[in-house]
Order: sequence, then structure tokens, then C-alpha cells
Amino acid sequence: MTSEKDNKKVIVGMSGGIDSSVAALLLKNEGYEVIGVTLKHLPDELSENPGKTCCSLDDISDAKMTCYTLGIPHYTINVVEEFQKEVMDYFIKMYNEGKTPSPCIICDEKVKIKKLVDFADKTGVKYIATGHYSKKSMNNLLLWDENNPKDQSYMLYRLDKSVIERFLFPLSEYEKPTVRQIAKENGIHTHAKPDSQGICFAPDGYISFLKKMLGDSVKKGNFIDKNGKIIGEHIGYQFYTVGQRRGLGLNLGRPFFISEIRPETNEIVIGDFEELLIDEIEIINYKFHYEIADLIGKELTARPRFSSKGLKGKLLLKIEKNDELQKQRLYFKFEKKTHENSEGQHIVFYLDNELIGGGEIKKI
Repeated sequence: MTSEKDNKKVIVGMSGGIDSSVAALLLKNEGYEVIGVTLKHLPDELSENPGKTCCSLDDISDAKMTCYTLGIPHYTINVVEEFQKEVMDYFIKMYNEGKTPSPCIICDEKVKIKKLVDFADKTGVKYIATGHYSKKSMNNLLLWDENNPKDQSYMLYRLDKSVIERFLFPLSEYEKPTVRQIAKENGIHTHAKPDSQGICFAPDGYISFLKKMLGDSVKKGNFIDKNGKIIGEHIGYQFYTVGQRRGLGLNLGRPFFISEIRPETNEIVIGDFEELLIDEIEIINYKFHYEIADLIGKELTARPRFSSKGLKGKLLLKIEKNDELQKQRLYFKFEKKTHENSEGQHIVFYLDNELIGGGEIKKI
């Protein structure tokens, strides 16, 4: 049976950065018994890159120092094996399929938040918190704060409602400059630490990482136009993404964009910007907090990428018959054609700014 004292305990995921440090501070000031937890998820050879990305050994040391400064306990949990399987292997697989992965979304769902919840359950702690900038609705669902450029509801869309109910978001009413000032005023030594950039397991960029991991399996191939005419040569389809314009190594006198990647033939289709524009996509691997049937026909706001400002449209259900079998497929129809539709990326849906679900983009 959970006591009233246990209800004031909270596990805070400590990355060694400003946000999680201030989250722990604010919760302690609110009277919570705060327990700091850092996940070591990078292999040792990738953990020794201080300053290049987040999650280095220096970041773990920063998290320990912050917890010492705040007078709270700190634990480090090794999740290298899980991270390799769920995130790094997934990342490589997606690029091999000609898709653009979203490793941070998958990491939050299957590694970072999952392990914090597991630790909380094992220690009998009710609440979990991180340094994410997010808010909750009265229904215990995530809210999109359009006025906060740091809003991270998009990144957390795959969390179950049962997890969101236990989540505390101490930074929900703050913006980054204020958070830095709070850290400085309270003697948190990393108050001037830069924000992490890039992918944590690819400190030298995703192309260098893929070259190392894929080796000789990468082959040169052809850039072609929509009619199949050869335009030039690429260095390996895994190193490109749909929508890409720069870094193609082509001098054609005007901009061209990647509109399609064909792994089966090792070809990359390029064309004008207009060839990227579509108004309907299929959604796979989706998660919703409402019955999908209740959402059909309602106007929703969609964000097909983290930077998206929001696009209007409606969900569609289609029944496909194959012999005696029937399969239900989910689609989203945009009000206007858009280029924000890279296969493998995630699209998140809001109803009156309440995050109701999302899934992975699959082009038709």
C-alpha cells in the first residue's frame, strides 16, 4: 500500500544537462523527495566524446555533481544492450530501407522513459519526471504549447496514458533562458552548458556512423529523374533522405530535390520541389489515446516533423480486400499538399492542442 510519503517521491531522469538539473531543483523546492537516475546507454567507445553530443561519460559525471549539489541521491543504470537493440539497430535498419528514422522518439518510448518507469516501479515510487518542456491536459494527455519553441510533446507521443498520468513536468511553464538563469542563481555548475546537438551515438554525423557500421554493403548507384533518365551517380542510397537538396554532388544549374529512394534498385529519384508535394499518407505503427473510429471525420492538426507548425486534415480508414481477407488501413488526408512527409518519420495529431496519438509515415 502506497503511503502519503511515497506519493511525494519522484524519479528524475538526469542527463547532466541544464533542463533535467533544474527540473530536479524545482521538484525538490516543491517538497518532493527527489531521486536522480542517469542512464548509461552509449557503448564506451561512444561515451568518450565530451561536448560533441549528449550522454557522454562527462555528462554522467555532471549529473552526479548536480545531485550532490542538490543533496539528492543519484543512481546510474546501464542500458547499453537495450539501446543498441532498440535504437542503434533500428536506425541502421531504417536507412537501409531508404527511410528517415526518428531515433529520439523510439529511445524515449523503448529505453529512456521505459527504464525510468521500471526503476520507479521497483522502488515503489509513484512519479517520474524529466527535463522535457511539456504540459498535460485535464484528461492527463500531453498538450502542445504553441507559444513555447521548446515544446516537446511531439517527442513523447508514444508514451502510454498510464505513464503520462505519473509524469511531472516541472519545466512546463518555463522557457530555456529562464531555466538557465534559475540554474545559475542556484549554483548548478552546468548553467552555461550548451544544448546537445545531433545524434548521441553519431558524434561525427550520421553519414560517418553509417559508413562505419555498413562498410562494404554500401554501393554506388544512379540518380535518376521520374522518367528513369540517369542524371548522375550517388555514393550509396543509405546516405540520403527524401527532401534533401544539398550535398547531392550534382551541378545541374538549378536546385533539385530527392523525391524517392529505391533500395531494391539502388536508385535515387530527383526532381523539382513540386514532386515532393502530396496530400495523403498512410500511417503505420500508430498509437492513439482515443478510439480511432471516434476521430474519423474530425478536423485535426498534424505535425509530420518536430519543426512543423501544424497542418490541418482528417483521418481516413480504408478497408482493403485480398481474396477472403480484409485489412484496415489508416490514412491522413491533408487539406493542402505538403512536402513534410518523409517516410519513416513520425506524424503526431492534436485535437484542440491535446495530443491524441500518432504514428509512422508511409508514403502511398
